[in-house]
Amino acid sequence: MSDICIFRRIEKKYLLTEGQCRALMDRIGGNLQADEYGRSTVMSLYLDTPDYRLIRNSIDATTYKEKLRLRSYGTPGPDSRVFLELKKKFNGVVYKRRVAITERQAEAYLRSGIKPFDSQIFRELDYAMGFYDSPRAAVVLCYERQAFTVPSTPNLRLTFDTHVRYRDTELTLTAGAAGEELLPPGMAVLEIKTDGAMPLWLARALDECAIRPASFSKYGTAYRDMCRHQKFQVTEEKRYA
Repeated sequence: MSDICIFRRIEKKYLLTEGQCRALMDRIGGNLQADEYGRSTVMSLYLDTPDYRLIRNSIDATTYKEKLRLRSYGTPGPDSRVFLELKKKFNGVVYKRRVAITERQAEAYLRSGIKPFDSQIFRELDYAMGFYDSPRAAVVLCYERQAFTVPSTPNLRLTFDTHVRYRDTELTLTAGAAGEELLPPGMAVLEIKTDGAMPLWLARALDECAIRPASFSKYGTAYRDMCRHQKFQVTEEKRYA
């Protein structure tokens, strides 16, 4: 994968039971191929303001949403490859910019704004960081992902996420993938990502398995759980600062 990536796509989410997952894979498994990551532990460090402005705006917004995060596949070491991402959603279309750097470089950038190199994406990240007054680490989200592409439809991708969990302490990806579960046992989040219409065979399979679109934000769900438990005692030494 390129060190600099730009995505524009439509993403639809679904909440599936274990039985629905099996039934769906029975119908569509022959059309799928594991992507370059296949099975992986996805880890994301979300950045936000002290009053959680980004996620509150995202929850309240109807047309425009924006998120800043650092992502890795598995627990990274200082020299592991991670992705710094700016994700925007406008009128149902997702626009994502991301740049690959090392975890050490990411820490330096989040602490002091030191860029390992200049690029258009880093300039966009600089603008977002300035606009939100240097947002800090807020939540680590982790989950087990199975990711698939469809050889017959190159711009179609499906991901199944299970064991979605979060923590609001040890706010660095190097601390591992531990966290509190957000979904009932056996539940999965299916995301279908495409640049256009969904193939008929996939739409038919979803209907046959009684799988309907669901509004679900991993970070938003974690934030709501934190609100319920009043978990907002994150100290500065536990952040990138």
